[in-house]
Amino acid sequence: MKLRRLGGYSAVVSIGIFIAFSAFVASTSCSTPKDVVRAQDRVEIEQLMWDYIRALDSGNAEAYVAVYAPDGQFKAGAMAIKGREALMKMMVDSKKQMEDAKKSDKKPAKMYHIVTNPHIEFIDQDHARFYAYWMGGLAAGGTTSAGREVNDLVKLNGKWLISVRDVAPQD
Repeated sequence: MKLRRLGGYSAVVSIGIFIAFSAFVASTSCSTPKDVVRAQDRVEIEQLMWDYIRALDSGNAEAYVAVYAPDGQFKAGAMAIKGREALMKMMVDSKKQMEDAKKSDKKPAKMYHIVTNPHIEFIDQDHARFYAYWMGGLAAGGTTSAGREVNDLVKLNGKWLISVRDVAPQD
C-alpha cells in the first residue's frame, strides 16, 4: 500500500516537473534577442512621442527640436517645416504669439494635445512609423482641432528621433 502511494506521489511530482519544464522552455524560446530589442524600441518610441507632446504643450522649444532628426520635418497638409533651425523658429514664433495673446483682453485657454489609438510599425531595425489620432483640447473645455498623424521615425546613434511628423496625411 505504501509503495502504491509512493508511486502515486512520484507520478504527481514527475508531472509537475514536466509542466514546469515545458512552461520554462516555451517562455524562453519565444523571447529571442530580436523580440527583446523590439520591446525596448517600442518603449523608447512611446517615450519619444510623450517627450514630443510635453515639449509642444509646455512651449519648450529646445526640447521640441531635440526629438527631431537633424533634417527632421513637421508637415501639416501642404505646409512643411524642415530642419532643426526652422523648427526652433516655428516654436519661438508660436510661443511669442501665445505670450502676445495673454497680454491682450482675450486670454487664451491652455491647450493640450491628446494622442489616441497609437500603432507602431517597424520598417526595419532603424526605421519605424508611428500612427495615431490626435486632438487639441482646451483646459477650459472643448476641442479645438482633431486629426490623424503618420510619423516616420529613424534610429540615429542608438536613439529614436522623428524624421517626418505629418499631422494631416493625404492618404
